[in-house]
Amino acid sequence: MDATSPTRAVRDVVLVHGGFVDGSGWRGVYDLLRADGYRVTVVQNATESLQGDVATVNQALDGLDGPAVLVGHSYGGAVITEAGNHASVSALVYVAAFAPDKDESVNTLIADPPPGAPVPPILPPVGGYLFLDRDKFAASFAGDLPEADARFLADSQVPWGLDALAGTITSPAWRAKPSHYLVARDDRMIPPAAQRAMAERAGATVSETGGSHALYVSHPGEVAALIARAATETTATA
Repeated sequence: MDATSPTRAVRDVVLVHGGFVDGSGWRGVYDLLRADGYRVTVVQNATESLQGDVATVNQALDGLDGPAVLVGHSYGGAVITEAGNHASVSALVYVAAFAPDKDESVNTLIADPPPGAPVPPILPPVGGYLFLDRDKFAASFAGDLPEADARFLADSQVPWGLDALAGTITSPAWRAKPSHYLVARDDRMIPPAAQRAMAERAGATVSETGGSHALYVSHPGEVAALIARAATETTATA
């Protein structure tokens, strides 16, 4: 950044959900950030294709009038890795998320899990879409949520398109922009060891917490605090 360029405080946050869910799970994080004065946009991705989801995020970013922190959970990490190249994005925050490199996809990242890692209960694809086994959803995705909340997530699943998993990154934004990563130590969808490896490769500032894959729902305070820290530590040209 040119030392003479004016800077603006980062007050916008854009939240991107992952596969099998919609943006409503961000409500706790949204409320905390709003209470702290941030303008928050929750993107509702169709999760049919990576390209389509990146376009939806870019549309949200186009509507902002200032710099933003772009946040992704799970598959949303792949989306922000590509969409984060938008000029309005000043920093990236990965929440138990995939952080692919150039020419990688979610498929390539899950192709070789660490020995002994839990296997997510993904059912065989139907019509080009994936679902998690409802009866095993809580244990794999939302082990630290109340039973009723985990059951609601299981019963309200959004179909996850095979094209979304296969979509490859052309230019990983974490190579050019600062990033933060929150590792969920009790995650049974993306192994914590894999999360740490992706975060290290991305040069991210890493934090860890005990929590399931759904920690963005179960630990909204920690997630919101990390986002606020990313915004505070980041300056952007006006």
